[in-house]
Amino acid sequence: MGYSSAFVVATIFLTLMLHESNAQLNSTFYANTCPNVSSIVSNVIQQALQSDSRIGASLIRLHFHDCFVNGCDASILLDGTASFLSEKNAAPNANSTRGFDVVDNIKTALENSCPGVVSCADILAIAAEASVSLTIMYVLQAGGPTWNVLLGRRDSLTANQAGANSSIPSPVEGLSNITSKFSAVGLNTNDLVALSGAHTFGRAQCRLFVGRLYNFNGTGNPDPTISPSYLATLQQTCPQNGSGTVLANLDPSTPDSFDNNYFTNLQNNQGLLQSDQELFSSNGSATVPIVNSFSSNQTAFFQSFAQSMINMGNISPLTGSSGEIRSDCKKVNGS
Repeated sequence: MGYSSAFVVATIFLTLMLHESNAQLNSTFYANTCPNVSSIVSNVIQQALQSDSRIGASLIRLHFHDCFVNGCDASILLDGTASFLSEKNAAPNANSTRGFDVVDNIKTALENSCPGVVSCADILAIAAEASVSLTIMYVLQAGGPTWNVLLGRRDSLTANQAGANSSIPSPVEGLSNITSKFSAVGLNTNDLVALSGAHTFGRAQCRLFVGRLYNFNGTGNPDPTISPSYLATLQQTCPQNGSGTVLANLDPSTPDSFDNNYFTNLQNNQGLLQSDQELFSSNGSATVPIVNSFSSNQTAFFQSFAQSMINMGNISPLTGSSGEIRSDCKKVNGS
């Protein structure tokens, strides 16, 4: 890592330490009970990255989809039972969310080292940060956003499939609806734009954006905010009436790198999802100057992304004696 990259990382890290004011969660929660928790999580993810470059983006998405439904409580990891339906089968998650096997591997490693101590909800939070830092190291060998993960969450005793269907922002949703969903969990417009920047890496299935390519909002024409050259490329990847499960890069310029090119893509009308492009193409929206700022200043994006991940991780955690520490992330203890 070069001096300038190390300085940026150190500056962001020290700045974020000043924001550790959440009364319920803290970064040293496992200092005595499982001091190696971060390295154990990182080791499992690093192994997974060797065969799956998408896994970092997938683990961040699990944390995101978990926190937007009843808070960051690992409810997304539960299989269904006679008592509740699994969030895994909700529309935003079915045949889409992935990385559950890696979470299970992390949990197994932690149970071997510190049995009954680390919650599945905290695993998702730690894994999200590790996914960013490890992807940058593995792909770029360069500096990027890092943050002190606040810990002490406990795991839910149930899931909320209906909540997952209604609360998770959709890639085919308008900006006003998505903004409302962020606001409902205490996140603001800057959080919305910064967290959308996670689409700087990862993939999306054709079925999530094919409507933009041929029949946008029932017009019979493509979405006019897609650049013609990008439209032609996407139509080759996702032909009309083709397979909906074919994957396209969320960031066509640097698909496996965590950088600020996502925002430059939006300025060039090369946002893959409707929810991406609307951040820039919605005239008069408060999101537009934020996109412009992040496009011109990668450090500003990294710092905002890190703080917004902390903010998201603080959504309605179960703490104290609420919930439990699951021994198996897929099921409630004793079930």
